Amino acid sequence: MSVLIVIPARYASSRYPGKPLVELRGADGQARTLIQRSWEAAMQVGGVDRVVVATDDDRIRDVSEGFGAEVVMTSDTCRNGTERCAEAYDRLGGGFEIVVNLQGDAPLTPHWFVESLVEGLRADPVAEVATPVLRCDGAALNGFLQDRREGRVGGTTAVFGRDHKALYFSKEVIPYTGQRYADDEMTPVFHHVGVYAYRPSALAAYPRWEAGPLELLEGLEQLRFLERERPVLCVEVEARGRQFWELNNPEDVSRIEAMLETMAMA
Repeated sequence: MSVLIVIPARYASSRYPGKPLVELRGADGQARTLIQRSWEAAMQVGGVDRVVVATDDDRIRDVSEGFGAEVVMTSDTCRNGTERCAEAYDRLGGGFEIVVNLQGDAPLTPHWFVESLVEGLRADPVAEVATPVLRCDGAALNGFLQDRREGRVGGTTAVFGRDHKALYFSKEVIPYTGQRYADDEMTPVFHHVGVYAYRPSALAAYPRWEAGPLELLEGLEQLRFLERERPVLCVEVEARGRQFWELNNPEDVSRIEAMLETMAMA
């Protein structure tokens, strides 16, 4: 099954304007933009036929083409990354069997997260959308809780049923647990990794739906599928010793740079 990866990127982020062009310094001391690091992560994924950056901003286009990425220009009316992926897919003429949305704020996404995601969607004929979830250790969970105490959104959590179909996603830490966990102890909380794999039919339908109240309250695009009772498959992935974090706030820059240093990633 042919696979397209789209990296949606916009300049006018409400929480962090200009985020795709923020520079992150690696273990070798070299700084590269967030969009370049996200593109490099996408290029490491096996079994992919094409990788494109989708944006409505000339600055992001120029920087992306400068490091060798293929860019698809999209309109400035896209309300989120899924809508931008849908428009990019149309502008490319379709023809792919699976479209992956690798959001441009997740430069630490390991290639096996995406490979497992595609495999999971292929293996489940009912699911129209799939997304990875990573079980939090105590360190990750405590980081989420600390962010919430300080009024920041540190990441998104997911709960799902026995069939691994999503029940809900939230920027709050769910499910609630009053237990304290050591940094290396596994917890019942799952971090939702901001990557999606869609069948083209689901991706085409998405922009025609109005955003529902839950999507608007949480600011989470995947809730539009759940509010339309369209199944979202949660594919559990393994960290394999890799640290993972998304760049949501300016405070995350130093956190990600520290992870790059710890993992000796250039």
